[in-house]
Formats: sequence, C-alpha cells, structure tokens
Amino acid sequence: MYNEYDNENFFEQYAQMPRSKNGLASAGEWHQLKPLFPPLRGRKMLDLGCGYGWHCMYAAEQGASDILGIDLSKKMITEAKRRNTDKRIKYRVCGIEEYEYPENTWDCVVSNLALHYIENIERVFQNVHKTLIPGGTFLFNIEHPVFTSGVNQDWIYGEDGCPKYWPVDNYFIPGERETHFLGCDVKKQHHTLTQILMGLINNGFILEAVEEARPSEEMMGIPGMKDELRRPMMLLVKSVSVSQKPRKYDI
Repeated sequence: MYNEYDNENFFEQYAQMPRSKNGLASAGEWHQLKPLFPPLRGRKMLDLGCGYGWHCMYAAEQGASDILGIDLSKKMITEAKRRNTDKRIKYRVCGIEEYEYPENTWDCVVSNLALHYIENIERVFQNVHKTLIPGGTFLFNIEHPVFTSGVNQDWIYGEDGCPKYWPVDNYFIPGERETHFLGCDVKKQHHTLTQILMGLINNGFILEAVEEARPSEEMMGIPGMKDELRRPMMLLVKSVSVSQKPRKYDI
C-alpha cells in the first residue's frame, strides 16, 4: 500500500519539523495530550501509527510493561528503532487497518495524527474496542474536521501575504481530501465531528475528554502560532471501553 511517509522527499521534509527533531516537547498538542494518558505502570499499550516512537518511549518511561508501535511506513519504523528503543518496546511495519487486534489484550490504545488517513474510521473503533480490556483507554489525536474540510487545507491570504480566513467547504461530505503538504500531494480522509464522537459511542466507548488543541503560552512567540487560535487544527479524544452492548444511534 502506498504511503507518503516512505517517499524520500516527503520523509526528508518531515524530518525537519520541530516535532521530528525534538520529540514531544515540540509537539504543540503535547501539553494537552499528556494529562489525558491513564496510569501506564505495569500496563500494556498499543500505538497505532507510532511514527518515530515518541509515545512508545513515553509509555516506557511511565513504567508500561509491554508496548507495541505499528506504522505502515518502513522509514518511520526504522527511525523509531533508532531513536526510541527500550526492551519493553516492539515495533512493527503494519497498517492500522491490517493489524489483527487480538481480543482483550491491551490496557491502552493510543493514536496520534494517524486516523485522518483512514477511510473507515468506525471499523477502527470496532477493532480497538475488541482489543482493549474492559475499562481500557482509547486515546487519540486526529486532525480536526474543521481542518480536514478546509479548502486545500490552507488559509485564504490577502495581498500582503497574511492569512485572511480559513475556508471550509463540503463539511458534511466525508471522504478523501487532497492537499499539498511538505512538498508532496497527500491524501487524507475527512470525518465529521458526529462521525468521530458518535462512532465511538456506538461502538462501546464512553467519552471521558474531548479537547481542541491550542498552542501553549510558551509557543505563542513562534511565528504564525497566534494564527492557530483562529481555527482548530487537532481534536483530542479520550474514551473508555465498556463491556455492555452499546445503544446504537443514527449518525
């Protein structure tokens, strides 16, 4: 399966991003995502779309007993093994949709900035519910629907080159969106807020936290960061798996 992150030019550009160079400390959402993690000491954690493995290493530092990071990109897994190794961490080249999701196996499933590449996100929710123990945590960060429904996922600029506004179109039409990111044409999947949140509820999860990522005060001095307060870019969701059969709502 084609993956942009195995494109040499794309991967080289990705490697220059602050979050790639410096890890979680340079991830704008980390100050909000970190407090949402459940206690991990002695627990087993699965990372869907692990990238460089930063969250896997965080889990190891928190005392997790077994950690598996999967990613469709061979380049990402190679980099994860180089940067974030620990005897408790295993890495595997595997797509989120291809993983076997063994039943009642993981205490926590994490996914950071990967689910907006998945077309059938509800199927992922079903599989995660299956693979979590009852009461297990599913914590993910996905590109916000306002961002994925943005026209070309970019601002409309004025004559002075400054962003005027963020255009949104076809919000209620889910599916593929094409954008230009890091010098490459990238395909993503747009999901509405209803699809994401009700998809969880309809598949056996209770919502514990829903947050829209915004930069920390410490990052406000970075050029362009104040514009991140003009529209949401990321959606953070923490949910808990329940054993009873969920009531189904139309979405």
